[in-house]
Amino acid sequence: MPRGITGMERADAPRAAEGGRSSRWDRSAPIRYPDPDIVVLDPRFEAMMLGHAAIERIATGFRFTEGPAYYGDGQYLLFSDIPNDALLRWCEVTGTVATLRRPAGNPDGNTRDRQGRLLSCELGSRTLTRTEHDGTVTVLASHFEGTRLTGPNDVVVKSDGSIWFSDNGAGIRGNYLGDKAPAELPFRVYRLDPESGGMTIAVGDMKRPNGLCFSPDEKRLYVVDTPSGTKTTWVYDIVDGRAVNGRQFFDGTPGFADGIRCDTEGNVWAAFSGGEGQDGVAVFAPDGTLIGRILLPERCANLCFGGRKRNRLFMTASQSVYALYVEAQGNPGG
Repeated sequence: MPRGITGMERADAPRAAEGGRSSRWDRSAPIRYPDPDIVVLDPRFEAMMLGHAAIERIATGFRFTEGPAYYGDGQYLLFSDIPNDALLRWCEVTGTVATLRRPAGNPDGNTRDRQGRLLSCELGSRTLTRTEHDGTVTVLASHFEGTRLTGPNDVVVKSDGSIWFSDNGAGIRGNYLGDKAPAELPFRVYRLDPESGGMTIAVGDMKRPNGLCFSPDEKRLYVVDTPSGTKTTWVYDIVDGRAVNGRQFFDGTPGFADGIRCDTEGNVWAAFSGGEGQDGVAVFAPDGTLIGRILLPERCANLCFGGRKRNRLFMTASQSVYALYVEAQGNPGG
């Protein structure tokens, strides 16, 4: 079993004036609304925040959490703990955590397809898999033109059923998140055709593609690039199953994005790392302006929208999972 799984823990102590942010999570005390760790940088973000909702730490005690995917039909959040090689499930009703599958191929990004099946990027097995409704696991992608993938990282599904995933070798860089091995292919974003199952290169001009999401009209694809050095997020136009005309959407240096999701209004919500004052979520308007931050005491790797109205933001952040109700709704498909 993954170490130290404790179930639900509330984010229930205010930030100390002089002692940094950690005290908020260490004491049992109510949070004074509005939550001081929700930072409005532009009036557009203020309309998305609720003055009487606070960031909650809903589970902790993991090694490195990733890949949140919400199941409204079961009222639970599925997420990965990559080093512990586990897929975990947090119940929204009871606040408890259970192991769904272990070993699980060192899972990273997860999402659901348009039939409600789980898609998982497995760093250890270096495959993209689908968990069928009966629990069996189908391998959707393991090789490209006969050569083994470097390790799928994140995945989204378009309304036409096509599956788009990044392959960036995160699991072969060492033995903590997977198994150390040489890369046999360049790092890319691939598209799986829903009819034939054929795989084509969607993005081939990035150094290390990572998180990705579609705009609400699916005319644009946002992709995070996380090579050594400067890390940026780009936007592409979608033409005939390919992402073209790539241009920089934002540069968060010295911080950087990881997993990303769009809301129904086209704002981009980015899991963000950058140290105190940046770790958490950074929110960008469709024009690329940074409009707000949700600050966490840990670097945030990924996020998704869930809850009955798709207005609860779930954030997988290093050793913990957090949640926040917002006045925005997640875009379907990611």
